[in-house]
Order: sequence, then C-alpha cells, then structure tokens
Amino acid sequence: MAVSPLVTAPGEPSQTSTTNAAASPFKRLPSAVPSSSTGTPMLLGHHQSQNAPSAGGGASTMTLDPIEQMNETEKRKYIKGKKLGEGTYANVYLGHSRSDPSVLVAIKKIKVQQQYRDGLPLDAIRETKWLRELHHPNIISLLSVFSSKDQNLNLVLEYLPLGDLEMLIRDIDNVTYGAADIKAWMGMLTRAVWFCHDNWVLHRDIKPNNLLIAADGEVKLADFGLARGFGDPGYKMTSNVITRWYRPPELLFGARHYAGAVDIWSVGTVFAELILRTAFLPGNTEVEQIALICRAIGTPNEDNWPGVTQLREYTVPSETFPVVGKDSYMARFGAVGPDGVDLLMKTLVLDPKNRITAKQMLEHRWWHVDPKPRSKEDLPRKAEGGDKKMGADLKRRNGLVEDEPRGQKVARKLDFGQGK
Repeated sequence: MAVSPLVTAPGEPSQTSTTNAAASPFKRLPSAVPSSSTGTPMLLGHHQSQNAPSAGGGASTMTLDPIEQMNETEKRKYIKGKKLGEGTYANVYLGHSRSDPSVLVAIKKIKVQQQYRDGLPLDAIRETKWLRELHHPNIISLLSVFSSKDQNLNLVLEYLPLGDLEMLIRDIDNVTYGAADIKAWMGMLTRAVWFCHDNWVLHRDIKPNNLLIAADGEVKLADFGLARGFGDPGYKMTSNVITRWYRPPELLFGARHYAGAVDIWSVGTVFAELILRTAFLPGNTEVEQIALICRAIGTPNEDNWPGVTQLREYTVPSETFPVVGKDSYMARFGAVGPDGVDLLMKTLVLDPKNRITAKQMLEHRWWHVDPKPRSKEDLPRKAEGGDKKMGADLKRRNGLVEDEPRGQKVARKLDFGQGK
C-alpha cells in the first residue's frame, strides 16, 4: 500500500533539516546531500578532503587565496560531459563525480549578463540562495557552486533524467495515467510547497514544467528564480510573478501584500491540468485571464471577497458569474472523486484569506481514500527525451514570467480504471 503524504516512507533516514524553521507536526524529510564542515554540499560517500594539491601542482595551488582554493576544490569534484541544452542565459551539461563516475549530475553554466553591474542576474542569486537553504526530497538539490575562469557561475544540480511533468501531461498518445498517479504527483508537489512555506519561502512560479522527475519517479520542484521570503507581512512585493495561466486573481488585480495562498492557487491549477490534460485557465492576456477565472470559478466581488474592489488594478468583465458550485466541478473533475474535487475547490477559492494552506492540504481526507497514491517506482514515465527536456528546462532564464507556448486544445486520455 502506498504511504500517506504525511508519513515518511519506512527505512528513510531521519535527520535534522538545515533550515531554521518553526516546529511542525509533519516529519521534515532532509536532503540526501550531506554537508561538509564548511557548509558546502557534498555528494554521498564523498567526505574526504580535496584540498591537497595534485602532483606537480603544488606551486600554483599555493598562489591562490583561500576563496580561490575553495572554488578550485569544488570545480575539481566534477567532470563535465556532453551538452544537454544551450541558451542565451545558460548552458546545461551532463557531468559526473570525479571520485565516482556512476554519480551523475547536471551542471548549469549561467552566462555572464552584461546588463548587470556584477554580471549575475538577481534570479541566479535567488536560485542559489534558496536551493542552498531548502533541502527536501521533493525540491531539486543543489550539490555545489563554483565559478569558471570566464567568471560564469556553475550550479551543480542533481541529475533528473525523466524530464518534467509537462511531458507526461502532453504526451496523450503514449502516456496514460489515472487517479492513483495524480494523487502521488500531487502529494509530492504539496509536500514541496508545504516545506517552502514552513520555512517562509514563496516559490512564485509553480507550473508543470518546473516539476522535474528523478530516475526513481520522484517529482522535484525546480526554478527558484522568483522565490523570496515572506516573513515580514508589511513588506510590499511585486505582483508581476507566476506564469499567467497559473497566476491567482489577487496578483492579476495588482496585490502587493500576499503570502502562501498565491502558490496554493498555482498548485490548484496544476491539479486541474493533470485531470484535464490541458491547461485549465489558458488566457492569452491578463484581461482574458481574469475573464476565464470569472467564467470558470466566479466573478470576484465584495460578497465573496471583502475588500477586493480596493485592489489597485481590480477590473472584471461587465457580465458577472456566480461562484461555481460542487456539482459543476464534479461534472468536469469528477475522475478524482468527490474528496479530490473538494480539495481542488479549496485551492481555487477566490479570496486568498479563505484559500486552503499547504499544511491543511496534507491533512485532507482525499489522501486516505481509495485509490491510494501509486508508489513512485510504478508511476508512468517517458522512455525517451528526458535528457533533452531537462536540458531545455534548466537552460531557461529562471524567474522569467512567460506565456505558455502549448496549444489550448488537447484531447483527454486518462485511464482511471487502473487506479488501484
């Protein structure tokens, strides 16, 4: 029987997380990547010192200052292999550990950006910061960071060879999945979001092609280029975050004060997309996005969302729609059962103050009713193309809010008869 999303799988080691967060009723799952005494992430089984100079290289090593020595030490741990993706922002390479060639990694070489005074865009700094602090099985692991001689920043990430969740959703001809698979994927995503929020971090760009898949089937949340802390409730934040199809109404209305509810809306739209196998709210413009939300969920007003009309960019179509009830959701999303529909509805509440939290999502009864979540080893996967898709995902400019390029009409091909 598959485990509940709240329970650590038997046999998993229990360690203390490296982040300083308030105690939680959920067992925090640590990263599989240990740290050295200096705090630098290291590969499993790779604890030996690498500071000793190689034969014949002692003279040059001694000329380096301590920071340069640390950088050279990290750089020598990995061997770069074939190129997986190339873009204007970054190149992605397949690599492996020098001490153990069987340990594969993805090396993301971020190019120097001339428009920035120090050469590094803010999103690259954000991604490095948050991935160094957030260690969880459902968040991509940052194993090391080093600079190359041309001052490019290199991020050494865990190797995720099965592409992303978008690949599975779109491949209607070769991939079928059912309620048990959706429940497993949603459990992984929800645990990752809960961990971020429990550590006061907003992701702010949750969507299927930021959910990468490991060799064992585990889903990993990636692309922290728009992430930021939200511990100060009075601090103003930008509303121009989250790719449009997954952006909540409060951001479309220009809200500058918000919290974890913005990520929960994105989680709900991913949930809906997994069921429909096409984007739930694929607006071509922000005006159309608001119109789609009004028709599919209901028109935001003072009755269902007190204070919404005071938001600086509040505007809705002249034709108004009542808040959609459960019967309408069941007609469209009933394949996940009444409990699944109940959870979906709670993620898509218009008023962010009444939207369910990630912690409450993990406590929902849907996880405990049949079908149970499928084990990660048995989840559907793509046989080919994972390397290429991973390279394409990692070479993208992190934190870039972009329009989704996919077609809006994709036939459904779900196999809910196998969800046992």
